[in-house]
Amino acid sequence: GLFDTPDPTAETLPETLNADHLQAAYDAALESVVLLKNAGHLLPLDATALRSVAVIGPLADDPHEQLGTWIFDGRPESTRTFLPALSERLGEEVSVHHVRALDTTRSRDQHGFAEAVAAAEEADVVVLMLGEEAILSGEAHCRADIRLPGAQEALIAAIAATGTPIVLVVMAGRALALEGVVDQVHAILYAWHPGTMGGPALADLILGAASPSGRLPVTMPRVVGQVPIYYGHRNTGKPVTPESFTHIDQIPARSHQVSVGNTSFHLDVHPSPLFPFGFGLTYATVHYDTITVSTPEMTMDGTLTISADVVNHGSRSATEVVQLYLRDLVGSVTRPVRELKGFTKVTLLPGERRTVHFALTAEDLAFVGRDGRRRAEPGHFHAWIGGNADATLQTDFALIASRETLARS
Repeated sequence: GLFDTPDPTAETLPETLNADHLQAAYDAALESVVLLKNAGHLLPLDATALRSVAVIGPLADDPHEQLGTWIFDGRPESTRTFLPALSERLGEEVSVHHVRALDTTRSRDQHGFAEAVAAAEEADVVVLMLGEEAILSGEAHCRADIRLPGAQEALIAAIAATGTPIVLVVMAGRALALEGVVDQVHAILYAWHPGTMGGPALADLILGAASPSGRLPVTMPRVVGQVPIYYGHRNTGKPVTPESFTHIDQIPARSHQVSVGNTSFHLDVHPSPLFPFGFGLTYATVHYDTITVSTPEMTMDGTLTISADVVNHGSRSATEVVQLYLRDLVGSVTRPVRELKGFTKVTLLPGERRTVHFALTAEDLAFVGRDGRRRAEPGHFHAWIGGNADATLQTDFALIASRETLARS
């Protein structure tokens, strides 16, 4: 059948995974996890201050689901899951109590909630391991509702009612709409389906043996009605701003049609994404300042450098993904409001300031025209450097024809 027939001609894994294989799998999992929320600096957990941890959810110790979709040659027996990894790192001094709570991520049966709530009430912190089973994502596996499936939102509400701090770990093959639960948890680690060594990687991130450095490769919507939502969209004829947004509950009864303005947005959800493209937190506080451009004008055969300072104001080292975005203000075809044009990873010690440089040529500003040919056009550009597609540190420059051409004109 469709769900259980591997390709017999496919290249298979080696009989045993050696140390190099496991290290590569661990590194990939470590760098792919995205820290989306960390209220009150709950993470990393201080193991010396813990007495007990409740690990709740159907994905805490499921080797098959951790591997994700399209793994016909994957071997669950080689997978190292989160629950034993956390127990191993905490040792005998800290009690780790696991409650599955739901049979699967799709289950609506809440028979396990009482045990989960009791475990949460006795624990210093709860780690909720939720998300999607592997089979729910992949080609031809779309969902009309991309919230956490089954009774997972009800489980989060029940655990949140105990008042115990919650770390939510989401394993999923797509961006899920977490608007309904984001305010009920203290920290969120988005792990996707982290593969063979996902368990040790997550345990090390949660306990601070490693620091999160993953960034979102997609825009995360608040609700499914915002889809499609992406940072590189066209401006449209009636772009909305945060100031022009009016929520449905703010509209007086029997208002005239013009009372909410003439911009394009949904009345019942803020126009911004829940988390923008490129977003991701670290365990430090990183700020950007002092953006500069090497020259206000760049010729077609020239080079221009955009720079900004990145500062670690935290007490821990942090790996920051510095991102450069551009906007071509006018083109012969409509241009996106922003385009990612460069990024680099920098590791900053506590208190360290570093200047990051991005070099641009006309080729970096080129696009495919209406005739199907790639070209750069003279014009004005905005540039931003920051930690995601909503970066606000901005500068400007112009692309001009060669100075010889200008002199002859």
